[in-house]
Amino acid sequence: MRCIKEWLADISPSDKVFYNPKMSKLRDLSVLFLKARVNKEARLLDCTAASGIRGIRYALEAGIKDVTLLDINKDAARSAKLNVKRNGLKQKVINDSIQHFANSLEDAFDVIDLDPFGTPVPYVHDLLKLCKDNTLMMITATDTATLCGAESKACVKLYGSKPIHNELCHEGGVRILLNYISREAAQFNFSMEPALCIADLHYMRVFVFLRRGAERAYAAIKTNGFVTYCPHCCNFAVAKGIVPKIDTKCGNCGRAMDAYGPMWLGSLQDKETVARMLDAGSKGGYSGEALKLLGRINDEVDTPFFYSVSKIASHLKTSSAPLEEIVQMLKKTHAAGRTHFEPDAIKTDATVKEVIADVKKINKARDRRPSRP
Repeated sequence: MRCIKEWLADISPSDKVFYNPKMSKLRDLSVLFLKARVNKEARLLDCTAASGIRGIRYALEAGIKDVTLLDINKDAARSAKLNVKRNGLKQKVINDSIQHFANSLEDAFDVIDLDPFGTPVPYVHDLLKLCKDNTLMMITATDTATLCGAESKACVKLYGSKPIHNELCHEGGVRILLNYISREAAQFNFSMEPALCIADLHYMRVFVFLRRGAERAYAAIKTNGFVTYCPHCCNFAVAKGIVPKIDTKCGNCGRAMDAYGPMWLGSLQDKETVARMLDAGSKGGYSGEALKLLGRINDEVDTPFFYSVSKIASHLKTSSAPLEEIVQMLKKTHAAGRTHFEPDAIKTDATVKEVIADVKKINKARDRRPSRP
């Protein structure tokens, strides 16, 4: 019997039960989020428990006292029970489907964690029945090929949105996921407020708070909209609203733009939450990878989408200017910073014309520098 130590949790996963060590960074981030934003008295439901590793860590590290572990797989429920006992905890472990459990319970939870194989779409509607005002939903999607446009028809069928299939695809996928959640939540008179949104490796993960109120729900729906993108110069534009006016002529080069959506066009990150997570992570000795990702998110300008410097340089038929030099130049007149969605990209409130001008300035200055002998 193999034993695995992951921070304070000590588990023995069955060979029949899924355990992915590569997702430990995501579990670190989830623990840090709970430490930053959730009261220890909260009632938490981990509805795709598998080995129980997440729920066990939430109890041991974030101090969440009331954790329920749910899994439809009998082997998983059995493994979770053994691991809960192994860690000296008294968590409830239930072998049931999400749909049956959600429709047979009248209680509500403060936190719901959903981390399924593939898409979360089949489960979100039923889980909303277990929510109340201020419930936190932590939702993972691993169907990134769908959300990032490689399987465009599947995205239209599942999420009701046309996905982006270019350098903007990962942020676009997160925003399509949020659009779906916001529309489902509105049916229960909940608005949705994202506090942390991540695209990393093969997954997307969103942390959203639900707020009760019919008018709030309607206002959240109007935060969705469409993005148009110019494949000729990397310009983009966003249009919020239920039926927004969409201009498909590029305001920079005058050529045709492609339209995508609907998708969430509101804020993705709550910087105060990210700062608290960084503080908790540095004090708790958490993984460098998790803190590095949070640091990059903390540097982001919270505006929709970004400019890929290498893509712009390719269109200009010139070399790519150093990212930090462009960021510093843009910061003289605009908000600007790097983004975790794309390694060579910049989020800024500057226009593509201004970014292109700065790339040209930097390259021109570099060309004037004397070469070393």
